[in-house]
Amino acid sequence: MPGEQILWRYRDHAPGPKGPVHICRPVTVVQDTDELLAVWMAPGTECVKPVLADGTSVHEEPLATRYTAPRTTARSRWFGAGVLKLARPGDSWSVWLFWGPGWQFKNWYVNLEEPRSRWAGGVDSVDHFLDIAVHPDRSWQWLDEDEFAQAQRCGLMDREQAERVREAGRAAVEVIEEWGAPFRDGWEDWRPDPAWRIPALPEDWDRTPAHMTS
Repeated sequence: MPGEQILWRYRDHAPGPKGPVHICRPVTVVQDTDELLAVWMAPGTECVKPVLADGTSVHEEPLATRYTAPRTTARSRWFGAGVLKLARPGDSWSVWLFWGPGWQFKNWYVNLEEPRSRWAGGVDSVDHFLDIAVHPDRSWQWLDEDEFAQAQRCGLMDREQAERVREAGRAAVEVIEEWGAPFRDGWEDWRPDPAWRIPALPEDWDRTPAHMTS
C-alpha cells in the first residue's frame, strides 16, 4: 500500500537462481497494483552496494577485470535527487525516473533485469548489465554495452541468456517507440508525499526470504 517501506534488492551473478544480495535499496511504495509496482528512493537513503575488496568503487576497476576482481559490499547513502522506480509484473526491465535540482526532469532509464520476485520484505532481481536511456524528446540510446559484452566474456552470462536480454531490450524499445506505459503516463510530474520518512536500512538487509512469488 502507498507509504509502505520495502527493500528493492539485486542478487549477484552467482551460479543458480539465488546468488547473494549485493545491492539493497530501502524504498517507499507509491503504487502497488496488478499492473504496476512504483516505489520512491529518497535522497539520503542508506543503501548497500558492491565495492572492490579494498573498498574502492567497482567502476574504478578496468573493464577487463571488473567482474573477476574480489568484491565485498559497503553501506553508502544515495546522494543527489531521488529516483522513482516503475516495474510491471513479468517485464524483464524496470523504468527509473531521474530529476535534477528543482525537480527538473532529466530522463527515464530502462534497467534490464530478471522479472522481480516478491517476498514479504520487498522484491529481488538480478541485473542484466545492459540498459537504455530515454530522453525527454523521446530519443533513446543503449547504455553499458561494453559491460554487457564483458559479462559474457567472463562467463557471467551465456550466449542463450544474452540473447534473451537482447530480446527484452528490443521489446522495451518497442514500448519506447510506441510511447506506451509507463512513459506516456505523466510520472515525470509525480512528487513524493512530504510526510514520508526516509526508510532505514535494516541490519538483516541480506536475509533469505522464507517464500517468494513472481
